[in-house]
Amino acid sequence: MAQNFEIPQQVRELAERNVQAAQTAYSQLMDAMSQAMSMWSTSMPSNDVTAGFKAVQDRATKIAKQNAEAAFSLASDIASARDIQQIIELQSRFAQTQMQAYAAQAQELGRIVMDAAKQR
Repeated sequence: MAQNFEIPQQVRELAERNVQAAQTAYSQLMDAMSQAMSMWSTSMPSNDVTAGFKAVQDRATKIAKQNAEAAFSLASDIASARDIQQIIELQSRFAQTQMQAYAAQAQELGRIVMDAAKQR
């Protein structure tokens, strides 16, 4: 019978700090990107096509943020995991949840793109 390997507390703490640092850096990057996209879109002439594109862009950005937050949450949970079995359970649950989220997000983006195309 295989023995359950426990991940040392120091390793879990280090992993959690690294996840938090990565999440902070990612958040700063997304904020900078959002500001740049906002400045770019306000410099464009306003019409139905740009309004449709803006809706797609806004929703895609929100979806990217949601997915990144979910991934960082998983990484944080994994960093806190006490053993390999718990890591496998966390990853399995994450995969199931995210596959459902991706399907819903794809449908929503498809609808927004179709709406934007109709405005042309």
